[in-house]
Formats: sequence, structure tokens, C-alpha cells
Amino acid sequence: MHKNYKSQQEVIEKLGIKKLNPMQLDAQKTIANENEVIILSPTGTGKTLAFLLPLLDKLDPDCTEIQTLILVPSRELAIQINQVIRDMGSGFKTNAVYGGKSGSKDRMDLKHRPAILVGTPGRVADHMRRHTFTTEFIKTLVLDEFDKSLEVGFEKEMKDIISSLFNVESKILTSATQGVEIPFFVKLKQPKTLNYLTKTLANLALKSILSPSKDKLETLANALSHIGNKSGIVFCNYKASIQRLSDFLQEKNIPHGCFYGGMDQIDRERALIKFRNGTHRVIIATDLAARGIDVPELNFIIHYQLPQRKEEFTHRNGRTARMNANGTAYIIHWKDEPLPDFIPKIETEELLDQPLPKTPDWKTIFVSGGRKDKISKGDIAGICFKKGELKQDDLGIIELKDDCAFVAVKTKKALQLVEKLNNTHIKKRKVRVHLI
Repeated sequence: MHKNYKSQQEVIEKLGIKKLNPMQLDAQKTIANENEVIILSPTGTGKTLAFLLPLLDKLDPDCTEIQTLILVPSRELAIQINQVIRDMGSGFKTNAVYGGKSGSKDRMDLKHRPAILVGTPGRVADHMRRHTFTTEFIKTLVLDEFDKSLEVGFEKEMKDIISSLFNVESKILTSATQGVEIPFFVKLKQPKTLNYLTKTLANLALKSILSPSKDKLETLANALSHIGNKSGIVFCNYKASIQRLSDFLQEKNIPHGCFYGGMDQIDRERALIKFRNGTHRVIIATDLAARGIDVPELNFIIHYQLPQRKEEFTHRNGRTARMNANGTAYIIHWKDEPLPDFIPKIETEELLDQPLPKTPDWKTIFVSGGRKDKISKGDIAGICFKKGELKQDDLGIIELKDDCAFVAVKTKKALQLVEKLNNTHIKKRKVRVHLI
């Protein structure tokens, strides 16, 4: 191992992980010994790390071209995996390419070739057509959440990409869904399947909430009051439904975020940031949020509108009761609305008459400097304490990006902090600071 590159064990220690779970250990051993591996495991069990760790051993430190291609179905998943690789600090360069990001920025980043490229099918196929990079040295292909990325909408791009990879020696496919047919063009021969989906979600409680009227808005407000000050996602099927729910919750003064495919990328990212740092406890989302987004442990999810397929029902439920934690999936349905066959008979939850949830005690502040300016989380915390006169308890989660940072601050101190820090300097860089 070259001196700049870390071993698997060093990476595990850097991430602060005491020990890998059985699925991750199994994946590590299997990927090391097999050329084609399918990992089936519930959401939240650590599949990303399961395939990334053994990939490090397959990378050649002397190669200056892309060696591993990771294809994912959503921008959020691309961003998330790219960040995990960076956090691993292995010494190998990584980049993420996806729709909604500037193509010229992609090309600039890819001039200095990463060892690992993470991307959505549309954007990766576009770069291949433009010959932005060579595929000659790509030896490993990963299809993460393959049940989604191999759907009909992505079929042409996936065919084009896979047919352009002539020297792939190993393929890894991951999913949290059982029984998905893998198309012929993926060219699997004799894959080894690790199936951890058979382990039941013992910690998940499924509950039904009956709505007396066909319009379920008031029932949703009552459900959120009943659940109390906890974190969760309310799932809808359509963008228009999300807007209607959002307007209603705004009238009720219930802070929340929104997350769906038609939003600008920056708004989607900020919705997740506010959810992670506690500015919002609730997100209203389409099935885009059912998989591959980086959010903390959820106490609950609500099916405001039921999904049309069992797979999406499973993925939504998989956002809560992850690993060893408990969680509840609520189904809000009109009393005369029949439930699909894939939903088992479940107990009905009687809603207690409770006040609306308390407003979260955090606001999010934007800082216009980040990693590229050599600014660290410690630098931001330091100026918040020193110049912003915050106490330790007033400062929450700091998320550092390449060109900016997002800081959670107690509501009562937020405006005061903005006034004190806006147009000041951090590490010789003048920064703008404002509430988002």
C-alpha cells in the first residue's frame, strides 16, 4: 500500500466504526472472492460501506484514470456516496456527476481524473457520448439501488453505458427489494447473491389511521399532533399533492420541508440539510425520498397517499425502524377507501386530542465559505463562539460543503449571529452569512 493510501482497517477507524455488521462482513469477503455479487439488504443496513470497503483493494494507486463506476438512480444518492468516499479518507479521488449540476463544472472536475466516479445514468451516458473520459480502465461496475436504475426510464442510458465498458472484471449490484428481474444487457453470468431481506422488520410497527372524510388534511394535522415532536416523512404520490399539504401545514404553523423530483437541486439539498439539523422535523415527499437519501433515524413515516406498488411501500417503510431502532409506519386512509392487497391487516390507531407539535428550536444559517477556502467546521464553530458570542448549547450541526457551510443555531440567537458575522472574515475569506 502506497504511503498516501489507507488500508480498509484505517478507513474503518477513521469513520469511527467499532465493527462491521454481519452483512458488511459477508459482502467484504464475497466481493473479494467473486466477480459478480448481488447484495439484497434492507434500507439503512450499511450497503454503501459494504461495497465501498472491498473496492479499495481493487484500485490501482498508479492508475491515473477512472477505475470504478458507481451508477445510482438519484442525485441525492450520488452526492451521498461521493461524500461517504471522501469521509473514508482513503487517498483515492472521487467525483459525482448528475443532472442539475453544471456540465462545465463536471468537465473541469473530470480533467483531474478520479479513481471512482459516481453518477446518475443520464449524466454518465452524456459524458460518455462526449468522450469526456476513457472507459478503458474501468474494471469495476456498481449498480446501487439497481431495481430503480434498471427501470424502463433509464434503460437506454444503462444499455449505452454498459455496452461501452469493455474491460469490466467485477460487477456489484445492491437493492432493498426482492425478486427484481435483471435485464440481459447487464451481462451477468453466475452472480453470487447475499440475501439479507429475509430478516423481518421486527422493530417496525404498522398502524392505520382512519380519516372520517375523503379529504385527509385535518386527519394529517391530528396525526402529527398525536405523534408529537418526532422526526418523520409524509409520503405523497404527486407534486401537486405535496404543494397542497405544504400550504395547509403552513397555515397551521407546522414547520416542514418539501422534497420531490421537480425541485431545483439546491432546494432539495437544503430541505435535507434543514431536516438533518432539526430546523424541520417533518418532510413531505414523493417516493424520491424512499431510498438513498442521507437523513437521520426517523421515528415515523406516514403514507398520506398509498403507493401503487408493493416495492415502494417497502422502501417507504424502510426509512424508519432502521438497524436496531424502533419506528412506526402510519397509513392514513378514508374509512371507505379499500387498502391494496400488499398491505396486511393492521391495527387502527385512535388519535389522542393533542396540541400541535412544538416549533423546532433551530434555524439554519448559510455561510459563503467552505472546504475550498480551507475553512473547517472548527473555524466556523470558533467564530460563532468568539465573535458571535454563542454558548455551546446555542450551536447545532455544522454541514461543510466545498464552497459553503450550513449551521444550525438556536432560534433566539440566529438573527443576532447573522448581524455579527455577515461580511466578516474566516481564514482570510470575507463571508456572507444569512438565514435560509
